[in-house]
Amino acid sequence: MPPMSERKLQSAVLKLAGFHGYEVRYHTKDSRGSQAGFPDLVLASKKRGKLLFRELKSDSGRLRPEQKVVLEVLAACGQDVGVWRPADLLSGRIVAELRAAPTDYLK
Repeated sequence: MPPMSERKLQSAVLKLAGFHGYEVRYHTKDSRGSQAGFPDLVLASKKRGKLLFRELKSDSGRLRPEQKVVLEVLAACGQDVGVWRPADLLSGRIVAELRAAPTDYLK
């Protein structure tokens, strides 16, 4: 099977997010208009009380330094951040994270 592109991964993730009740599924179509390093996806679910920031990468893709900084800052602010790859789709990790209860960062 050929490697899955980030574009195909994004399409699959957006469909899964909608299926799991994420009403807001912002995705960067053209990153030239966005702040350098901002994550590819922002997923929000009122029903689940969750907000997820996710960067999508191919299985061999690497985070750029500015992407690492933005994810670190968001995490320091108590946000749920991460990197998803095609292997995470196949392993079930993406669905598990979409379905998980929100993390209580205030404890």
